[in-house]
Amino acid sequence: MVAGMTTFSRAHRGAGHRWAKLAGAVSFALFFVVANDSNAQGTPAGDSGAPPAAPADVRSITAVIHAAYDVISGPAGARDWNRFYSLFAPGARLIRTLRDSTGPAHLQPMTPHEFAALAGDYFSKNPFYENEIGRESNTFGAVTQAFSAYQSKHEPGDAKPFARGINSFQLFNDGKRWYIVTIYWDDEHAGVTIPDRYLHTAP
Repeated sequence: MVAGMTTFSRAHRGAGHRWAKLAGAVSFALFFVVANDSNAQGTPAGDSGAPPAAPADVRSITAVIHAAYDVISGPAGARDWNRFYSLFAPGARLIRTLRDSTGPAHLQPMTPHEFAALAGDYFSKNPFYENEIGRESNTFGAVTQAFSAYQSKHEPGDAKPFARGINSFQLFNDGKRWYIVTIYWDDEHAGVTIPDRYLHTAP
């Protein structure tokens, strides 16, 4: 997340950006060809065989956001990608904001399946922990928007995070449970830090 958790493993960006740590040697172009990767674990959200969500993971806004952070966090090893897929609505996307020295910011969208296929290799070899450090939410009709401030660490006990930023969660409730529709995020970078209003204790 999301988003956060997590795109959680992409083209190398350098220290100071959390997804750089997940990139390894994976190229930007790979994002657009992994959707049919038969080696990816679990079932993509939106398919008829998508796994059911644990009720505790989707009973509230806080529950589904915290589940998104929890499922991508842990020591080096496999993640529960079926749990990850179960949090998302059909057609959901994770959208990373990319920057480099050659031009303006641009976007890198992916499905939950694409995210898992790429991030899974990094997580299998590296510890990664991300948690929410504040939130501001608004709802209009069926649309809920939550700005979830996050910090990313290599180990839970690290004194300082190696990255911070904001995951923008778009959420939907069908009367039975909460779904993640989109996780759209940006890291802190030169001249841009998380405003204090997003660092209050999450509801």
